[in-house]
Amino acid sequence: MLNYRIMANSVVSGQSIQSDDYKAFRKFLEEACGIVLGENKQYLVANRLDNLLKELALDSIKNLIETLKNNPRSGLRERIIDAMTTNETSWFRDGYPFEILKKVILPEVAQKKTREIRIWSAACSSGQEPYSISMIIQEFLRERPGGLTYSQIVSSEISASMLQSAREGLYDKMSLSRGLSQERRERFFIANDIRWQIKREIRERVVFKELNLMDSYMLLGRFDVVFCRNVLIYFSESVKADILRRITRILQPGGYLFLGASESLTGCADDYEILQLYDGIFYKLKNHSVKK
Repeated sequence: MLNYRIMANSVVSGQSIQSDDYKAFRKFLEEACGIVLGENKQYLVANRLDNLLKELALDSIKNLIETLKNNPRSGLRERIIDAMTTNETSWFRDGYPFEILKKVILPEVAQKKTREIRIWSAACSSGQEPYSISMIIQEFLRERPGGLTYSQIVSSEISASMLQSAREGLYDKMSLSRGLSQERRERFFIANDIRWQIKREIRERVVFKELNLMDSYMLLGRFDVVFCRNVLIYFSESVKADILRRITRILQPGGYLFLGASESLTGCADDYEILQLYDGIFYKLKNHSVKK
């Protein structure tokens, strides 16, 4: 559940960015990962890239862009994207998607012949969303042993550093305090020095993949449920529509889609039923929808 949140309250760096250089950087960022910067965010870019510039001994954003062009395979592109995005998330964020999963979707899957479910957690940040989903599945199976024969959560993330953090499944007390009950912490985590390790039974259900939402999703396979929350708001309207169309292509007919509270079905509203439950909105792909 990554939030590509561009830091709006950053302290202004001493770095000055020329207008043409800023335009070039805005273009790079949008083409690289879909994030659209505002017209006057030079101070923000300077602040977020300050440490990277110092590390590379570069004195301007212009030189950074030139270095990137001259060394396209150096990994610098990914480091710039990583620096320009911050990942905010919490356990069981917003509540209602997890209630719906446990009380509506999983019982529905348990009634099917295969009793199998695949879930995609897009832009998963440091892992709180996919692990929350896995905990819900674990709780469902405790109440209904054998209710599912197979469950998998594919969790994707553009930031390599966040992906590594998510794979480790280690969290400090501050991270655990955001949305996680004491009961779940004791049930699903093991104390590990000053951090807590999420238990293997929760981790083994989750597969992490590095993925830019601008890239193809076809190799991910088909899904019964997709969580793509609080990330579309940082893209242009055309990119939002493209992402949602491609999600629709890999969602099983009758499958479910969860978006953030301020996000909507740009470009593909006719393909879904709009549902409301537990004070939240979610979407169900119509069985007759044609994947275009």
